[in-house]
Amino acid sequence: MKILIADDSRVMRQIVVRTLRQAGFGDHDLVEAANGQEAFDMVNAESPDLVLSDWNMPEMTGIEVLRKLRAAGNDVKFGFVTSESTPEMKEQADSAGALFFIVKPFSAERFDEVFAPILG
Repeated sequence: MKILIADDSRVMRQIVVRTLRQAGFGDHDLVEAANGQEAFDMVNAESPDLVLSDWNMPEMTGIEVLRKLRAAGNDVKFGFVTSESTPEMKEQADSAGALFFIVKPFSAERFDEVFAPILG
């Protein structure tokens, strides 16, 4: 399976990749996007099985990426790994079709709990 990690922070993408490996998902094909537009383009070009997106990114926010994908008929499994969390953000994510909303800091245990049912 292919997992796209979208975050404008290179360091945060590395932390997400490391945590995925610690949680036992390191054998999946992990690809990265550095902003929202790149994430949107990579979903169309790479056809990942799962997208882990930051909320605030340049060019297009994570929620904008999700809404644009859904408007185009793309139902890729999509969720957020972000440092910000408000009830409004969670509501927007849910209504747009996000499967999960993980708040930083996160742990390998949390990744396993959320992604095991999704990735099998």
